[in-house]
Amino acid sequence: MTGQPPGEGVVKALPVARSEARPLVPALMFIALVVAAVGSLGTPLITSVATSFHVSLGSAQWTLTVALLSGAVATPVLGRLGAGPHRRAAILATLVVVVAGSALTVLPLPFAWLLAGRAAQGVGLGLTALMMGVARDHLPEERGAAVIALLSVVSVIGAGVGYPLAALLAEFGGVRAAYSLGLAVTAAALLTAWRSVPEAPEGRSAHVDVAGAVVLAAALLLVLLLAGERNLWTRHFAVAAGLAVAALVLLCVWTVIELRGKTPLVGVRAVRHPAVAGANLAMFVGGIGMYLLLTLITRYAQTPHGAGYGFGLTTFVAGLVLVPFSVLGFVAGKLTPRLRTRIAGPLLLAGSAVVVGGGFALFAAARSDLAELFTAMGVLGFGVGGFSAAMPGVILAVTPKSETSSAMSFNYVVRSVGYSLGSAIGGLILAAGTGPGRLFPDDSAYTTAALAGLGAMVITTLTSLVLARRRSSETDQPVSSPPDTGGSMPKGYWVSVYRTISDPEKLAAYNKLARLAVEAGGGRTFVLGGRVEAYDAGIAERTVLVEFDSFEQAVATRESAAYQEALAALADGVERDFRIVEGIG
Repeated sequence: MTGQPPGEGVVKALPVARSEARPLVPALMFIALVVAAVGSLGTPLITSVATSFHVSLGSAQWTLTVALLSGAVATPVLGRLGAGPHRRAAILATLVVVVAGSALTVLPLPFAWLLAGRAAQGVGLGLTALMMGVARDHLPEERGAAVIALLSVVSVIGAGVGYPLAALLAEFGGVRAAYSLGLAVTAAALLTAWRSVPEAPEGRSAHVDVAGAVVLAAALLLVLLLAGERNLWTRHFAVAAGLAVAALVLLCVWTVIELRGKTPLVGVRAVRHPAVAGANLAMFVGGIGMYLLLTLITRYAQTPHGAGYGFGLTTFVAGLVLVPFSVLGFVAGKLTPRLRTRIAGPLLLAGSAVVVGGGFALFAAARSDLAELFTAMGVLGFGVGGFSAAMPGVILAVTPKSETSSAMSFNYVVRSVGYSLGSAIGGLILAAGTGPGRLFPDDSAYTTAALAGLGAMVITTLTSLVLARRRSSETDQPVSSPPDTGGSMPKGYWVSVYRTISDPEKLAAYNKLARLAVEAGGGRTFVLGGRVEAYDAGIAERTVLVEFDSFEQAVATRESAAYQEALAALADGVERDFRIVEGIG
């Protein structure tokens, strides 16, 4: 189960030279920051859009919702393209679409064209997972892990960078001036990608599941509609409930399509792996809480004094409240890779969730002073930064290199849906706390929303701790000595014959995990793909032989959670004949 399998050289990673790696890293960071900041441009401009285009606030809200929708749909599609040989072309083509969309938001066109431009800008949100794939393929392992962690953080704190800048431009030059910022930085990102992003490793293939993409788009449209149109829940509850059921049915249909398809949009079987499923559940619930607190603080800061609370900040000054969020989020992102050498990834997720929960507690208990809001936002940023930086390591630990973009893209879809639901839940709680004839909710409604978010972070913490406990039981459990049977117990043998190897990288990932599982189970590898002379009806195929002290021990190791991780990494990378046989006692 160790060593280099034959044909490993067919699919090569293309590590860049050390001198070339230096410009690659800032290029990846810049592109991820740009697409995150541009995707969030709709948030501070909703009121300005409603005024400038003479539309309702609900319609103006779609300048944000449509970007989230297109990003959520584009993310898994781009993730699948990123697993293939045309990753560089996919990155450049996507940035061209984003630049074109940015131009539509600047030109003096009707509101419908603005929505089209925002949808095109949202497509860029799917690029972060591809940036991670580039880092994992072309940087040394330790450096690549640190860069991936920072990319995850940058994709979150980008909102904190774009918000105040867009708000400032909107105050002095109007909506078009604010959107011109998006056009400038996306054009710069396109030029950066063209000059810096290398080609993907050779020997990969990727096909896009069109049917799966269409069904997923329909399901996410309903989810985001339900999250964005809060009046549906308050005035037309039956309709909202029906749409929620329809969204659930579509998601189930999409899952069936992905399980049955030969080229699924997302490897659902890999997503079912306990480590990946647990991480995505933590991301979903944690995302609800994190975005809930972010929206609560910014909305509270802009509430006028006449409501009996709040600070009446302008859009730009309220945007400055996000500065500690971004700064401390980046600090946490830099610290997390170093902590991962001493603390397991799931424990870092749990610790970060506790920090975010602390932000909720602080906001619930003390928000009468602006400094307290800055402090709560800083605590939130530090927790979100640590959580975002630790998440890729938890998922990629059981993911082959070739599936990096696909695995992380699914995690980003989960995060986007969680963020949208967090925003919707916050809006519903505040709406319920708004008395008849009043424009603003009672101050106590913010406390209720904070406590709800604190509950979400408790669930996230517990989920992460369960994930950590499971991983600890697999990796830290001492290997028991085989019983002394006097040599009379028949030994057990794994016999693997590899007929075809379609994905050497998946096989390499399997080898790494399987070696640990075999060692934990007390196995000894005797044959590892050496020379074969075939006679009679035999075929000269790669053969692996592993010995265990008993047949039962061989079977138990095959069924162990550690070896199941190895099988998940192998997936469809080979066709082989695997059997367990009993030796002579």
